This record gives sequence, structure tokens and C-alpha cells, in this order.
Amino acid sequence: MCGRYTIIAKAEAIEKKFDVSVPDAYQPRYNAAPTQLLPVISDNNPSELSFYYWGMIPRWAKEKNVSTKLINARAESILEKASFKTALLQRRCLVVSDGFYEWKRMSKTSRVPYRIRHKNDDVFAYAGLWDEYDDEDQNRIKTFTIITTNANRIVSKIHDRMPAILDSEAGKAWLDKKQSIGALIELLRPFDPDNMEAYTVSSQVNKATADHPQMIAAAPSADQFGNLTLFD
Repeated sequence: MCGRYTIIAKAEAIEKKFDVSVPDAYQPRYNAAPTQLLPVISDNNPSELSFYYWGMIPRWAKEKNVSTKLINARAESILEKASFKTALLQRRCLVVSDGFYEWKRMSKTSRVPYRIRHKNDDVFAYAGLWDEYDDEDQNRIKTFTIITTNANRIVSKIHDRMPAILDSEAGKAWLDKKQSIGALIELLRPFDPDNMEAYTVSSQVNKATADHPQMIAAAPSADQFGNLTLFD
């Protein structure tokens, strides 16, 4: 799964990469977490960076507190769930990012956090789906989920899943409303491992409210309790 990520690229880099305008509200996030308001590019507004809440809530859901359960959608089963299939056909988005965190399990009680990024530290995007609903005050709330796929050679050493990463050309195709289901599913493949790298980071990333530059700095291999481990 993908439960944390970073988007720290400068506004100019995002504008150049995705040909979008970036509003002044954009701020770098060193530890983007579920339920937070985060930057996306939607198929309804592909020329501008928007801000949706992470954790998709289908508009038909009676309970609106299920966001943490819908932070990811598996590419392999996306057509089997009505909420995801409808969104795939009608409401797609790009989740702008430049790296994600994953935890390598060392034992039953020990996990080590890693940050995985593009080798060139380039900005990219995850394939995402979005939905919207009106809250009790009739405010329109927009939410999104990140699609995951099988891990590539780099990520599989840490975890068996990874976000479906799209480069700029694949991103354009993902937002194209004329694409067939088959063409869209074909985009949801593991990213080229030769263009990725992973390194261990501080256990500070375990705290969802933590968000500062030191979080992306390389750190000795330590588990979620701060205990150094023997293996990277």
C-alpha cells in the first residue's frame, strides 16, 4: 500500500512537468498522510493544481468517516468494486509527488522506514481516482485515492506493493476522458526500477503530524522505535 508520501518540488517544477498553474496555497509536504488536503490534478480541471482530501469517500456512502479505508485502490481489482470502477470511468486524477515512504518488516515487531524516489529526484505523479460529496453544511468535499500495483525490483526489497507511478506522457493519457478502460488499465504498471532509488530515513516519519525537511534526510537503518538494525 501507499500510506505516506512527499511533495516538496518547487511550484515552477510542477508547472513545467505537468503544464499546470500552481496556486499560492501550494506548500511542500514532507510527510503527506491520509485525511490531509493535498495537491492533485483532476480530469475536470487538468490545467490547474487543485487540493483534495486523501481518502476517497464515494458520494453514495451513508457514513462519511471511511476515508482511511479507501486511501488505496488495487489496480488488479479496480474493476471489481463499483465505487472504483465508476471513478475509473468518470473521475481520474494525478496525485503529484516526488517520493513515497514504505516500511520494511524486519521482525514481527520491527519495521524500518524508507523513502523511495526517482533517481534524478524528479517530480512525478500517482494514478488516482476522486469523488465528491456535500457535507452537512452543503460544502462540496472532494476526496481521492491512490492506485497501487505490484512492486518493482527496487520496492520489492521493502514491500510487495507500490503506487502506480505515471510520467508526464502517461499522466496526460490518464486524464484523457476519451481513453478506453483497457488503455487505462495498461498504464497501471510498476515503474521502471532503473529510474528509482530507496534509502532509509528517520523513524520520525511514523508520526503523521510530523512535517519538516529533516524527514527526507538519509538516516541510519533504525526501526519504528528508533532502534538501530543490523541490515539496511
